[in-house]
Amino acid sequence: MKVAILTISDRSHQGLRPDDGGPALQEIVLQNGWEIEATQIVPDEKTQIKSILLHWADQHSMDLILTTGGTGIGPRDVTPEATQDVLEKTLPGLAELMRREGLNQTPFSPLSRGLAGVRGKTLIVNLPGNPVGARESLKTILHLLNHAHSIIHGEDHSKNPQHTYNQENNNADFGDGSFDDVVDVSGELLA
Repeated sequence: MKVAILTISDRSHQGLRPDDGGPALQEIVLQNGWEIEATQIVPDEKTQIKSILLHWADQHSMDLILTTGGTGIGPRDVTPEATQDVLEKTLPGLAELMRREGLNQTPFSPLSRGLAGVRGKTLIVNLPGNPVGARESLKTILHLLNHAHSIIHGEDHSKNPQHTYNQENNNADFGDGSFDDVVDVSGELLA
């Protein structure tokens, strides 16, 4: 997978603070055998963030763009707004999962406003600026990224056994797309 990492931080862009989030993400990307095609540091400026996201998605056909920083509620935090402007489809479940799992690390996880979604064939994920938060958030969704990439690129996932629910988990099997033999919570056959 071709990956680009965008660090969003006024202070890192000005050289006043090292970029720790970007390198933390690079380590995980490389451990997963993915290729880092581009990295950049920009200030918390919506137009600059949006411009780079568009450039990487539309001109360079990145498979995955990871952003780190600017997802909080501070006055300069605009990463989610810039990302929302470029997304064609949102994936709220990824952001929800990261926030939920983030509660294991910090009670402030729900204050993160990071988004995830798709533009063309590019998956874009906003991660916290804190390197620990960025690393843990990415690890939380890693198991979904290759599959999301496959779906974005048109793979037929209807035959994927992970898309079927099994009776061991007390769920009906909808793998064929039908609702035959759907059972309600009392065990009564509904169809």
